[in-house]
Amino acid sequence: MKFVSEYRDAEAARRTAAALARLTTRPWTIMEVCGGQTHAILKFGVDQLLPPGITLIHGPGCPVCVTPVELIDKATEIAARPEVVCSFGDMLRVPGTGIDLFSVKASGGDVRIVYSPLDAVTIARDTPGREIVFFAVGFETTAPANAMAVHQARHLGLGNFSVLVAHVLVPPAMEAILQSPDNRVQGFLAAGHVCTVMGTTEYEPIARRYRVPIVVTGFEPLDILQGIHACVRQLEEGRAEVENRYARSVRREGNRQAQTLIRQVFRIVPRRWRGVGEIPASGLGLTEAYAAFDAEARFGVAGSRPEPPSECISGQILRGVRKPLECPAFGTRCTPEHPLGATMVSSEGACAAYYRYRRSASPAAKSN
Repeated sequence: MKFVSEYRDAEAARRTAAALARLTTRPWTIMEVCGGQTHAILKFGVDQLLPPGITLIHGPGCPVCVTPVELIDKATEIAARPEVVCSFGDMLRVPGTGIDLFSVKASGGDVRIVYSPLDAVTIARDTPGREIVFFAVGFETTAPANAMAVHQARHLGLGNFSVLVAHVLVPPAMEAILQSPDNRVQGFLAAGHVCTVMGTTEYEPIARRYRVPIVVTGFEPLDILQGIHACVRQLEEGRAEVENRYARSVRREGNRQAQTLIRQVFRIVPRRWRGVGEIPASGLGLTEAYAAFDAEARFGVAGSRPEPPSECISGQILRGVRKPLECPAFGTRCTPEHPLGATMVSSEGACAAYYRYRRSASPAAKSN
C-alpha cells in the first residue's frame, strides 16, 4: 500500500540506521511524544537498530493514560445513574479511585462503546428520553470530531446530549517536561497526527526557548528512523529547529478549518495530567456559547483528586524518567487485565506496549 509498504522497507531501514551510526559522535536522548510511535518502535524493533549512544524515552503521548483520576471518577459517577455514558473502548478499564467504567457496566450501568463522537449524537437523537454523555478524551487529533459532535448536537437542538471533556494539549506538556528538574530530553519526535490538525508553528517558540530540536514524524518504522536521524543531525550540528519529516500529511499551517471549529467550541483551560500534575493552559473546556453541553455542570459531579497507588510508577514513565521494565510490578501485579495504572490499559500506553512486545525482557519473565 502506498505510504505503508515503502515505510516498512527493511533494507531502507538498515541504511538509515547505518547513516545514523556514522553521524552520531556522542550520546543523545530523544523523546517520542506519541504513544502510537512508542508501540511502533517496540513492535518493529526500531530502538534495537540505533547506535549505542542514542536513547529513546517515552513521553506522555497517550491521552487515555494522562486522563486524571478525578475525571474517571466523574465518568463512573454519571454512569452509575440512569444516564447513558458513551466512550471509546480503551477508557473502560482505566482505574479511578476504586472502580472503572467496565465495572460500572458489569453492575448494570448503561455504558456504551462508540467509534465516533457522532455515534453518541445519533444515540441522543434516537432516544430523546435518555440523557447521553460522551466522554471526550484526546489530544488535538480528536478535538475537531468532538467539537463537531457538540456543534451538531446544538444544531439539532438535542437537550439530552452533553460531554465530559478531558482534552489535553501537547505543547504545554512538552514545556512541562523541559522545565522539570529531572528532565533528560535533548530532542523531540513530535506526533504527526497532532500536527496534521494544528500545524507546526506552536513548536517553534519551544525549540527556540529551550534549544531543543523538534522533528515532526509519522508512525511507520522508516518514518521514525528518519525522524531520529534528522533530530540527531540537528543535535550534532548545534541546531534547534522545528523540522517536518512528515510532509505527506503535515503542513506548517495545519488544518485551518479544523482549528476554527476547535476555537469555536472549546477554550484553553488548565488541566491536571495523571502522574504529572496540573499544567497551565494544557487542556480544553467548552466555550460559553456551548456551556449548556457541559456534563460536569449538568450533573454536578465533584470528583476527587486522590493520588494513584504508590506502587505504580506511571507518572515517572509518562515524564520519561523511567521505563516500564524498571517497575517491580510490571507483568506480575500489574497486567492489562489487572492494571495498577492507565499506561498498562490504553492501546497507546507505554506499559501496554512493553507487555505486548518486550515482556520476555522483564525481570519477572527472566526469573520464571
